[in-house]
Amino acid sequence: MSIEKISRWHLLFGLVFAIAGMVLGIVMATSKNHGQHVSHAHIMLLGFVVSAIYAVVYRLWLSASSVRMAIAQTALHQVGAAVLSVGLYLLYGGIASEAAVGPVLGAGSIAALLGVVLMLVQVLAAQPAKLGAATPAGSAP
Repeated sequence: MSIEKISRWHLLFGLVFAIAGMVLGIVMATSKNHGQHVSHAHIMLLGFVVSAIYAVVYRLWLSASSVRMAIAQTALHQVGAAVLSVGLYLLYGGIASEAAVGPVLGAGSIAALLGVVLMLVQVLAAQPAKLGAATPAGSAP
């Protein structure tokens, strides 16, 4: 496994989330029932947008990052986003009660949060020049 493949996985998962979120949005619009707007927002933002941002960050700035940490970060984020998306869909669709799905949503939230923490650790560990920091005139990056 390489960082380039991890970047691609984030992009692919993000696009799958985008399709799911857009389909849900279209269903809500055509039915005039917007009861799933919370699910839709989480699918689009956490699933699609954040995954796409992670893909770009890995591709442009974290190519020398630890593959093991990147795999852990990817797993935490993608599992957390999927668990939250499904859990919220079940909750706001009236399929599952808050008592039943609450602990699952909590676990998904913690997984997604840990994914962000691992991304921050990787960004902080990266060389400043790799993050686009300006170098003083006359010095090599």
